[in-house]
Amino acid sequence: MRSTCSKLDDVSRRNFLESLAKTALGVSILPLSESLFTSSAQAASTLQAAQKAEHVVYLFMNGAMSHIDTFDPKPGEESGGETKAIQTSVSGLKIGEHLPKLAAKMDQLTIIRSMTTETGAHEQGQYLMRTSYKMIGSIRHPFMGAWLTHFEGKKNKDLPGSVLVGTGNRHPAQGYLSAAVAPAPVGNPATGLQNTKSPKYLDEKNFEKRRRLISQFESNFKKKYTNTEVAAYSDYYSEAVRLLKTPDLEAFDISKEEASVKEAYGANRIGQGCLLARRLIEKGVRFVEIEQGGWDNHNDIYDTFGERAGQLDNAIATLMDDLKQRGLLSKTLIVLGTEFGRTPKINQNAGRDHHPGCFSTMIAGAGIAGGRIIGKTDRIGKSVEDGHCYPQDLNATIAYGLGLPIEKEIFSPSGRPFKVAHEGTPLKSLFG
Repeated sequence: MRSTCSKLDDVSRRNFLESLAKTALGVSILPLSESLFTSSAQAASTLQAAQKAEHVVYLFMNGAMSHIDTFDPKPGEESGGETKAIQTSVSGLKIGEHLPKLAAKMDQLTIIRSMTTETGAHEQGQYLMRTSYKMIGSIRHPFMGAWLTHFEGKKNKDLPGSVLVGTGNRHPAQGYLSAAVAPAPVGNPATGLQNTKSPKYLDEKNFEKRRRLISQFESNFKKKYTNTEVAAYSDYYSEAVRLLKTPDLEAFDISKEEASVKEAYGANRIGQGCLLARRLIEKGVRFVEIEQGGWDNHNDIYDTFGERAGQLDNAIATLMDDLKQRGLLSKTLIVLGTEFGRTPKINQNAGRDHHPGCFSTMIAGAGIAGGRIIGKTDRIGKSVEDGHCYPQDLNATIAYGLGLPIEKEIFSPSGRPFKVAHEGTPLKSLFG
């Protein structure tokens, strides 16, 4: 006869144990992904490259940011719309006028103009960019932050290996890897990590009493239901309790920063997210992903584009300066991505529609050779003419910069082999 726990599906088991934990301890910090009950593959690492980076700040522009209005302007063409091109700090290289601070830092950046993908659907495109695999119903693949923690472990044993700043809706998170490498979700960077304080009725003495009781319960539960899924949950919960007690928890609180610093980053979600990322990187968090929405500009694109791009421009430039001042930029990859591009043609609603044929990304820090443009699009920004770069190639490049084993096969609990970046080929030339 099968056990009661094994009869439950993954989501039901997750809800059962989450409810149990919240009832017993009065607090909850749980994995973001639905795929809670998974086993970890072996983490033996045969590095393919000299490790140059220890951290990643990955800025993901949800909604598909227009390449023509940012990093691949087309001045003089009808497809260029209202956006003008401006000269960067590197002679002969121009980008869109909405990114003046990044233009001034072009000597520290590499722009990939030849990104291309096969899907023009948001959810599927975002999933592919984050995992290197197409979305299918039978499995959920890990994102790069989970892979980094899986292979390299944590730098700070009391803080999560990775953090997601933003909505986190349908994010693949740790996929089929262990719950121990799940990212911590932060919905709003201004308020930090939620549910980290005990309720008023639960003082330290009662908290410890409940911990002892739950430990006794878990001991009997794990003896009765001996499997890696239950052990993984127990390990994750232990880490969550340790996080509640560490003084490094303050890293999640940007209110501790001086007003001048907060003002420099900008009083907006992307600026606050980058400030939070710096605080977390400074305390040893390996991977911070920051989401910014609002790029799905089907209507009246130029009503809001300049303001949103300006916030992004300021946030990245300030982050780079801050990390450099603290000696962390040489250890941190900064990556700017989005799920696909937008059409060269301005539609009847004064906006741009979905366009998977080509788009742009940016990468800086940690050994990246600056002042370079990779790839080329055609005259109007409709298709890639040279240097096709797919999402899995970008992820392979990130993994290469981190020194992760790109060619190593990792087996999911179902026995299927996968790689960190699928069949992606790293752009090794990006690294000086």
